[in-house]
Parts: sequence; C-alpha cells; structure tokens
Amino acid sequence: MSEQNNPEIKDTEKTFYQPMGGNEMPRFGGPATFMRLPPVELSPTLDAAFIGVPLDIGVSNRPGARLGPREIRDESRMLRPFNVSTGADPYNSLCVGDIGDVPINTFNLQKSIDIIERYYDEVLENDVMPLTIGGDHTIALPILRALKKKHGPVGLVHIDAHADINDHMFGEKIAHGTPFRRAVEEGLLDCERVVQIGLRGTGYSIDEYDWSKEQGFRVVQAEECWHKSLEPLMAEVREQVGDGPVYLSFDIDGLDPAFAPGTGTAEIGGLTTHQGIEIIRGCRGMNLVGGDLVEVSPPFDQSRNTSVLAAGLLFEMLCVLPGVNYVTR
Repeated sequence: MSEQNNPEIKDTEKTFYQPMGGNEMPRFGGPATFMRLPPVELSPTLDAAFIGVPLDIGVSNRPGARLGPREIRDESRMLRPFNVSTGADPYNSLCVGDIGDVPINTFNLQKSIDIIERYYDEVLENDVMPLTIGGDHTIALPILRALKKKHGPVGLVHIDAHADINDHMFGEKIAHGTPFRRAVEEGLLDCERVVQIGLRGTGYSIDEYDWSKEQGFRVVQAEECWHKSLEPLMAEVREQVGDGPVYLSFDIDGLDPAFAPGTGTAEIGGLTTHQGIEIIRGCRGMNLVGGDLVEVSPPFDQSRNTSVLAAGLLFEMLCVLPGVNYVTR
C-alpha cells in the first residue's frame, strides 16, 4: 500500500532518476553528485533538484562553507534511495536530479546575491522544488526573493543557533546574520507562519529575540528542546503554518557541535541529531516549496561527520516534499 502527500503530477513525461547503487559502482567511485545521481540540466521535467551554492563571503567568523556543496555531495555516497524508517520512496515518486552549482561571483557578495536570485527565478519558472546545499546562510535571502515571485510571502521553518535578524554586520545590510530581517522588510515572509527552533548562546542583551517575536515569529529556544522529543512541537508547527507555502531552512549550527563541529559559528547546548531528524520529518504534510542546508565548513570538519550528517538531513528533506509516496506494510 502507499499514500501520497500530493497527487498532483506534471503533464510532461516523468523520468525517475535513480542514485547509483553500491553494487553498481564502489561507494568511493561514480559521479560526484548528490547520492551519485546522474547530473542533469534544469528542465520542467524535474520535480525537485539538488543545487549547490558555494558561497561563504557573507560569513563573520570561520570561513569554508564555500566547500560545503562539494563535501556534502561526496559524503552522500552512502545514502540509499529508500527511507526504511519512514517508508518514503522519493526516487520512485518524483523526478529528482542534481543540476550542479550556482556560478556565484566569489569576489562580490552583492553580485552573488543577484546571480543566485536570477538562478532560482529560472528554477521556479520550471516548477522545480529546490533543495539547496550551502554555502553560508546569506543565500536564504535571494532564494526567498525568488520564492515570493512564485508563491507570494511564504512561511518558514528555521533551525539555527542564531536568529539571523541583525540589522547590519560591520555596517553591511546583507550578510549571513541578516537574511531574515531583510526578508521581513521586503515582505518575503508570512510572519505569523514563521518558526525559529534551536536559538541559543550568548548575546548582547536580554531582548536578543524580541524583534523576532514582535514580527509574529514563534521562537523556540534550545533549552525548551532539551531532554525531549520534538514530535509534539512539530504537531503545533504544522497547525501554525497551515496549508500555505512553507520554506525549510536548516543551519547546521542548530545542532550541537558535538554532532556538527564543522561549522563557522558553533554554539554549545544545541539540538541533537535525533531532534534534527524529528523536525524535518515533522514537516511532512506541509506545503513545502523548497529547503536548504547551510553553514557546513569542511575545513573545520576533520572527521567529515558534519558533512555525513548534512547529507542525511538533505535526504530527509527530500523525503517530506509534496508528492512523495510512503510505502506501508
């Protein structure tokens, strides 16, 4: 038996691209794409696409996130196409491809923001749901700009140690700590349908998260998540975001550095890997229009565990997109 989140199917002929299996080619061989998918061009035949954005010129501390897309793809080679835990069968439900990287301008942040926005305009014009491999969190702003043109203001499920609502950083309005303030100012978010999960750490005053709350965001600090399952929280989040379009943005530093040390702005006391998975699986049934996984910095990931974790979380995101079949016994 199977059940489907969304029965809507494109009119164009569908090809179900499959990741290369471990019995076809050793895991350390094959194409350097996400899950060793065939590399494909953007086209309206795709339902969803993995996209790399190798940008880290918006970071404020440790660099290296520009190398995230390459390393996460490499560490995705052990993933298999069926989610045994949930029954999700994404690669026999959706036409999914890896369409490569956005050709950012590594010497100019503003030009890169414009390049990313134009690129995602084209992705969305083809009715493709983007799953983005970052890159630093600055990239969320141009992606949200493109999404607004397609869907209007969107809801947001944002996992992070930081709210990313700074008004400026070193006098600059666009950086990895500012995207969601800019998104509110530009009308990109449906603020009553925004949830930020995992916020924590030190700050400059007691009102660190007041601006988010004043906009209507639900703020769930990390301490509220300690020692518990987040399934009840995600049931509340699903009710809050309703049927409208929702974007999922996952900063790897939302997880504790014990699990994800390879990041630029690590904060102790974070979420566990189990809770990260619960959050993503809790997005099943939402009208997701895309997602990202950002801020993996391979130079600070000596064991490569952070990239392994990031690859697994991106697969979990694929499994909760609308249109994915779930197989039950």
